[in-house]
Amino acid sequence: MVVPRLEASHTWISIPFFCLYITALSRNGMILFVIITEPSLHEPMYYFLSMLSTTDLGLCISTLVTMLRIFWFNAREISFNACMVQMFFIHLFTIMESSVLLAMAFDRFVAISNPLRYTTILTNARITQIVVAIVSIAIVILIPLILLLRCLSFYHSHVLQHSYCFHPNVMKLLCSDTKINSAFGLTATILVAGVDSTLILLSYVLIIRSILNIASPEECKKAFSSCISHMTAVAIFYIPLTSLSFVHRFKKKSPTYLPTLISNISLFIPPVMNPNIYSVETKEICKALLKNFCPKRF
Repeated sequence: MVVPRLEASHTWISIPFFCLYITALSRNGMILFVIITEPSLHEPMYYFLSMLSTTDLGLCISTLVTMLRIFWFNAREISFNACMVQMFFIHLFTIMESSVLLAMAFDRFVAISNPLRYTTILTNARITQIVVAIVSIAIVILIPLILLLRCLSFYHSHVLQHSYCFHPNVMKLLCSDTKINSAFGLTATILVAGVDSTLILLSYVLIIRSILNIASPEECKKAFSSCISHMTAVAIFYIPLTSLSFVHRFKKKSPTYLPTLISNISLFIPPVMNPNIYSVETKEICKALLKNFCPKRF
């Protein structure tokens, strides 16, 4: 159920959600397009930004059909295999986005603390290795999670409680003991969100220390402004995700509509907001967008 007790209004409620999907898909697609086609953006920072847009597109595409089916046709049932596939890709892109944000923090640290060696440290080969590591880590974490679920018994009801398959929700359909799955899920969350967020925080401690060592106030301001977009992207990703984890852990003490509300916020806010943040804060992206889509104004 997407919006509890408002099933009769689902058609009207679907309009803003559909607009959010169109916004997220089109704007992330535009960011990806200008980075691929504009030679001046073929730099490590923009490669990581293109990865962020790719993960946001993946999250939107993974949930688009299911959510619109619920809103438009009240089709809240899903087959077991389809649910497993959707859950795999949702968690895959979520883990990847967390890792990409960590890679972007490392990119900013290198650019500010050691700008003369920036291109020699973050070479194309090293960026490729980082991409392979990000995808591999996500797959290695998720495969045992899916296999553990497939080995257990489920109730006959396959009705979605939310608009997409999410691991804590899927576990509620289990009629077997869920202790191992819960422990593994919690461990995976700590390993991904906990480790990544800690390393991002450490990166910014080192970045701030490097900025404070810059003598020129102008250069100091420029270095700090180059981090604003990334810090905002980190905030809009981790705050809803952490809130959703806490709500599922302490659901008995929270209103019934809260998990649904936060799950939809955590799904839509990063894909919708990230293109706006980077197109406004990053002059090179803004110029490339104007050059490609508003040539007269450019």
